[in-house]
Formats: sequence, structure tokens, C-alpha cells
Amino acid sequence: MHIDLSINQPTWDLALMAKPAALQQDWSYGDAVAALGGRVIRAGLVEDGVLVGLAQFTVRRVGGLVGMALCTRGPVWLEAVTPAGKAEAYKALKAGLGLPWPRIVMFTPDEVAAAGVHRMSRVMTGYSTVMLDLTQPAETLLAAADGKWRNRLRSAEKSGAKVVVNGTKLAQYRWLLETEEAQRAERGYRATPAALIPDYIAAKSDRESLIVLRIDEGKQKRAAMLFLIHGCAATYHLGWLDPEFRQSSAHNLLLWQAIERLQQRGVRQLDLGGVNTTSGAGIARFKIGTGGAVTTLAGTYL
Repeated sequence: MHIDLSINQPTWDLALMAKPAALQQDWSYGDAVAALGGRVIRAGLVEDGVLVGLAQFTVRRVGGLVGMALCTRGPVWLEAVTPAGKAEAYKALKAGLGLPWPRIVMFTPDEVAAAGVHRMSRVMTGYSTVMLDLTQPAETLLAAADGKWRNRLRSAEKSGAKVVVNGTKLAQYRWLLETEEAQRAERGYRATPAALIPDYIAAKSDRESLIVLRIDEGKQKRAAMLFLIHGCAATYHLGWLDPEFRQSSAHNLLLWQAIERLQQRGVRQLDLGGVNTTSGAGIARFKIGTGGAVTTLAGTYL
């Protein structure tokens, strides 16, 4: 197993058109991080001349001295790799990124039971999210949803609420980013900077990588959801609901119509963007109610 630090974007993007992966492992996500002042290192993992994995790291300096590289929800394994092969890959990545000492190299594998990490220390518990397999027919997906979730969807459909496809030029969805930032400040939670989204779309050079759906009442915006497409996968990135519209089940309708649009574009997997049953119980219930697979990753390893 050896690493290729000269891997190019076309090779990377082509691989992720066939293999669903987390947003944080998309090349354009790395470009967006760099546009916001971060540093990114990318590596291909090659075994017997075959590209078997991809690993994108964000790098920052801790305490002004220690270089810390983090591979979030990676590596992406493109081929079947044995636990021994994965252990070898982790070892090669730790040694071969070109970071001077002192350095820390960490991984949060995108696996429930991570293989090949037995030589590393687990330093953080795993991230939880809900994954929807969009290769299933729509009727199968809907049948898997919780009965109350389906009832809310039907109620929203019967209400006559009209779903609007929001424009994908920055000026057309800036209002949602600003609303999200205000919402974060008010509720005191942290998330990926909303400013990353326009940089991500600019790096993609494709506004079709963004879906923004909203519900209006008259001339007033009432609810919205924003999705990012990356390779053959997509991520629900942020949403907003007017407090006065909270009983409308608007997000059930928006999410369902987004699923239909994503399927039409050939997206195979939708990540609903994390669940936290402690501080975000209501949002967690909404996501779990879709019937998707609740997934808790193995954790962060050093």
C-alpha cells in the first residue's frame, strides 16, 4: 500500500461518482475550506497499482506549534480492502503527508465498525446520522417511514402548500444563509460555516450541485431546506422554519420532494446531516422518522 499525493481532481471526482461518500471527502469541499483560509492535503491510496481509497485532510496548527491533520469520515474505500491493508494504509498516511514534527494525524472512519484501527487510540466517540438509500423505489422509501411521519407528509400535501424551487445564484439564496447564521447565534449551536456553501458551489462550477426548496405563503417565505450534491451522494445541509408555521409539517413535504428530485438526478445516498437526541431531540425525531438507517460511526482515532 502506498499513497499518491499527486492525485488529480478528475480522478477523484470520477471515483466518487461510483462510490457514495461523505461531503467532507469531496474535492470541492476541500477547495471551499481552502477558500476560507484552511489548508487541505489529499491522498490516493494505491495497492498493486489499483486506486483503492481516497483521503482528504484538513490541516491546522494547534498552539502555534503542532500541525494537526484530520481526515473526517475517511478514508473512502473504493475497493474491498482487508483489515491488514487498511492498517497499512493508516500507517502510510500518518507518515507520508509531508507534515513536519510535531504533528498529529487523526481519522474519523466512515464506518460503524472500523477495521485496521487496532494500532491507534480512540479519542472521541462516533458521530451519528441518518442515511437514506435512494436506490430504492419511492414507494419503498415511504413505506419504511414512521406512520406519524407519513401522516404529516400527507397532511402537508393536502394543505395545498406550494413548494418553490429557489434559485441557485448566491443572491437568490443568501437570505437562507443569513437566516441560518442568525438562528445559530440565537440558539447557541455550532455547525459548518454557512459561508462555505457559496465557496463549495463556486469550486464545483456547477450550480446544479445545490438544491434549495422552500414553501411560501403569499409573498412571505415560511420554510426552506438546502441540499448539497457531491458525486453520487447528497447531504441535507441546513433548513429553516418560520416559528408561526411550525405545525404545518412543511419540512416533511420539502424533504420528500427533495428526495424525488435527487433520485431523478441519479443520487444514490442522502445523508440527513447528523442527529443529536440530547440537544436536538425534535430534529432527531424528524430525521429518524424518515425510516433511514440510524448510523453511529466508530469514532475518532489518533
